[in-house]
Amino acid sequence: MTAFDMLSEPIRKYIRDQRWESLRPIQEAAIQKIIPNDNNYVLISRTASGKTEAAFLPILSKVNFKEQGVKVLYISPLIALINDQFMRVEKLCAYLDVPVTKWHGEASKGAKDRLIKAPEGIVLITPESLEAMFVNKPHNIHHLFSTLEYVVIDEIHSFLGSDRGIHLQSLLQRLQKVNKKKFNIVALSATVSDENKYAELKDFLGDPEHTKVIRDTTPKPINAVFKYFEGTTSELPLDLMKDLYVRTRDSKVLVFPNARGRVEEVAVKLRRISEKVGGHPNYFSHHSAVDKEVREYVEFFAKKSVHENFCISCTSTLELGIDIGNVDEVAQIDATHSIASLIQRVGRSGRREGKSSNLFLYATDRWSLLQSMACWLLFKDQYIEPVFINDQPYDVLVHQLMSMVKGSSGMTLAQLLEDFKGNVTFKNIKAEEITDIIHHLTEIDFLEKLGKEYIIGIESEKVVNTKDFYTLFHTPSFFRVISQGVKIGELPLSAQTIIDQNVYLSARIWKIKDIDYQSKKIEVIPAKDGKKPLFFGDAADTAAKIREKMLEILIVDEKYDFLDEAGEEIIRQMRKDFSVYGIKSYLTDRPLFSGNDKLTFYSFAGSKVNKTLHFVLNRMGISNQLHDSESEFELDYSKKAEFIHMLKDLNLNNVNLDEALTELIEHSPDILNFSKWGIYLPLQYQIKLLKNRYFDFKACNEFIRNLNFVENE
Repeated sequence: MTAFDMLSEPIRKYIRDQRWESLRPIQEAAIQKIIPNDNNYVLISRTASGKTEAAFLPILSKVNFKEQGVKVLYISPLIALINDQFMRVEKLCAYLDVPVTKWHGEASKGAKDRLIKAPEGIVLITPESLEAMFVNKPHNIHHLFSTLEYVVIDEIHSFLGSDRGIHLQSLLQRLQKVNKKKFNIVALSATVSDENKYAELKDFLGDPEHTKVIRDTTPKPINAVFKYFEGTTSELPLDLMKDLYVRTRDSKVLVFPNARGRVEEVAVKLRRISEKVGGHPNYFSHHSAVDKEVREYVEFFAKKSVHENFCISCTSTLELGIDIGNVDEVAQIDATHSIASLIQRVGRSGRREGKSSNLFLYATDRWSLLQSMACWLLFKDQYIEPVFINDQPYDVLVHQLMSMVKGSSGMTLAQLLEDFKGNVTFKNIKAEEITDIIHHLTEIDFLEKLGKEYIIGIESEKVVNTKDFYTLFHTPSFFRVISQGVKIGELPLSAQTIIDQNVYLSARIWKIKDIDYQSKKIEVIPAKDGKKPLFFGDAADTAAKIREKMLEILIVDEKYDFLDEAGEEIIRQMRKDFSVYGIKSYLTDRPLFSGNDKLTFYSFAGSKVNKTLHFVLNRMGISNQLHDSESEFELDYSKKAEFIHMLKDLNLNNVNLDEALTELIEHSPDILNFSKWGIYLPLQYQIKLLKNRYFDFKACNEFIRNLNFVENE
């Protein structure tokens, strides 16, 4: 029996009416596995290969929607993705007369009320909205989802290795507990490269033994062009902008800079160039600070623009699978921090069958060029960074503990321990540790004990009773930006947000005229003084393999056909600069430059090892400055002998790290800002958090043990 024949008649009619010539490979495989079996599945296939339909076609053919209760729960990392997928799923479900309901903060209250009155069909939700239901209306969880048959997790790679992913894992376990029978999970991903990563995916879904992976390995041709323009100021080089304009003016394009400020700068400058030469006006910016209605208009315009070209400068808001129609080309400005992100971005172009993806990669400094090349070469080798697995998520446990207590009228210690015992998310955290944390939360008035039961404490009321509680990630304080009564978007409040400062927002430059801290409002007017605007951006970790590849590029004698002449010249010059070291192995040899009363150590290590090494050196009395973008440590020249001797003899297993980290937390409490809930942990668990999440002492020890200094001749 063919995959098409296995589908229900209404679904077959849908396919015929859509005039599909055939099913995609991932759809064929998924249908043949999901319909006859009751396993969890992970569907891995490139962007725009039909993964959503690969999950829903067999599920809709298999599930009996006439039974009461929500039967399928679709979980997405983004509200925008839910809104996008809602239209696709609703169109498909119309053939079955199955209702589809969006459930998030911006969704219709009337639709939610109708669902509660008569639970049925499919619900599309974010983890945070599911959390809010657990906290505020736990009876709705039972009422709506006790007969669930399938959970579909979209873009699962965006959850892996993060607190948000651990949070989702815990929510799934709690959801499974209220279900009358075991539901199955179908997860979708575009960026899992090889079978070595499958174990992590299977563990994430909570039942590795009954989780199968279906992967479509159909290759997609990608045309890459690397361009180098030396950046000498805080703004992007004008020649870069002109080149980008010429290359993309007759196309449908996404441009990915690495920060919101850069996104706005690109949109503004491309629009100005286009206005001067009589080009099209369709230049937009798209990121989380742009007003929601503006973002939705940009998405709608792109999707409906069959004959009009456009250029959207964007952050990761358009990295995931929001459907904006056919994109011809993708441009990346300076290096992505991860290969997984590069894959997602490249995959946004060439979505039409038989079309290749086009990538223009611009670099503005030599280290960015080198890192871009390393990411590209590793991507071609099908390497993707390993997912970080946090085996002991004490901080997420604090959040889930508060959630469980808040969602009940009170819970005993035995009840809490029993709930955590059955949740595989926290399987590596001992009952004694959970008890320690509960006692600490009671001491700081986050919990209160009444008789044998714990309830929410006085101090936690102001934390738990806010929308911010539902998230596991920090949400910065955003101020609304208003111009003549019209909302332009939002900006995060920072020390740089001051009156008369210029800012980029919604592809325009604005001058701040007033800041109302009470109502969280910034009043702006169009800027005309030419003053350079502010930039807002965040740093990100880079994997060790990328840095090793950067060094490998410098010591091999190989030409790359994807580089332009300027890029070739930069790499030639860098190879010449590093040739004085006589590096033989990119795995162990590391350059140490001495000269002009300056000592520079190039670690070419991953971000976590660099942070750990920086901390250890300071702890040992060797002050150093770390430029993490190129793994470059600057040290006092007079400390050269001490530095070499210390690293050759150092064994971090013999260092009292707990004492050192205690002092670090006392002197720099902001070090825990990477964890939203870590500050509420007892000190010994904050130390464990730093060891597990922020630093990597094991990898640093390994790095030091294998390190071979190579000095300039």
